[in-house]
Amino acid sequence: METVTTIYKEIFRRLIAAPGQSRAAKTVEAFGWLILVEGAAVLLLPGFAAAVLHLPTLDQQAENYFRLIGLLASGVGMLYIASGRLNSEGFIFASMLDRPLVPFAIWISSHGRLR
Repeated sequence: METVTTIYKEIFRRLIAAPGQSRAAKTVEAFGWLILVEGAAVLLLPGFAAAVLHLPTLDQQAENYFRLIGLLASGVGMLYIASGRLNSEGFIFASMLDRPLVPFAIWISSHGRLR
């Protein structure tokens, strides 16, 4: 039976180098890096990110909430990276179902404003 230490060594080894990673796992990891970079940009440079997104100038409270969104997005990116590196087939399948639905959700939320 494997010890806990051996299991953790294997997990960290897979996070550094991912041998036998499937093509789907590579796309999930790449998508995770993209989300991580975007989240970090919002977290560290909220004014710049708001300008790129053509948002109005953020006051202090809005900037703090925008940073919080960046932090959450970065966490999701790290989840995608780790799942891709570890070749997590269940997560990969779920993300393949989820990603095509995101543009429709964004379109509905931006065009179907509730007032």
